[in-house]
Amino acid sequence: MIPRALAIAASDSSGAAGLQADLKTFAARRVYGMAALTALTAQDSMHVAAIQRVPPDFVAQQIRVVLNDLGADAVKCGLLLSAEIIAAVAAALPSDVPNLVVDPVLVDGKGRLIVAPEALDAYKQLLFPRARLITPNLDEARLLTDLPLRSADELPQAARALAAFGARAVLIKGGHFAQDTICDVLWEAGQAHCFESPRLPVHNPRGAGCTFAACITAELAKGQALCAAVQTARAYVQAALAAAADWRLGKGERAILDHGAPLP
Repeated sequence: MIPRALAIAASDSSGAAGLQADLKTFAARRVYGMAALTALTAQDSMHVAAIQRVPPDFVAQQIRVVLNDLGADAVKCGLLLSAEIIAAVAAALPSDVPNLVVDPVLVDGKGRLIVAPEALDAYKQLLFPRARLITPNLDEARLLTDLPLRSADELPQAARALAAFGARAVLIKGGHFAQDTICDVLWEAGQAHCFESPRLPVHNPRGAGCTFAACITAELAKGQALCAAVQTARAYVQAALAAAADWRLGKGERAILDHGAPLP
């Protein structure tokens, strides 16, 4: 049977991030992608003009009908916006949902909070304990742990603190540090694994975080071990960024990932 992955996320009308990035990544990784929409956004390459939330009960209904019929080998949560939507997602997911990857989208590209403040506690209480993996970026890890995280050396401490909320593993994406080397830290089974790669000359790439988490989700759906899935996802995102380095869509300063890059 073809591997199946469900994305629970918001729509990005520019096609760079969110649900669109998830589904493009699933397709590129040869996984059948399904979707439960949490919000609609009117956005382009420069800014988000408007957000329309989907009612929590309808978010839950999308999840239930898809899983009852098609099932899923992995599930990824992206932008959930509110504690009510987080609660609806948690209630709709079966207790034995496999390979739940929670990407807690809390801030925008400039580090500004875009979810209701109570959403942070809802993540910690309702979704993190059920997650195979959570994948916050640097700003999100700071919000969730109250740690300053001034250098990559502090990431294992933050990952360990996040694992205390019950997730089986934590991956902190360290790309927001202003340095030439990107360091991501995976905390699993009481051990930290550090992954490093050179920073590519792409300015603030839109959709990189969504694509990274979606690729991990796809590889888990195919049965790959977590550490190997992270390595595959890092190689995939690096290839996509390299392929997109010399082209741009729209008037914004942010590049859009090339999901047609060769598969690593």
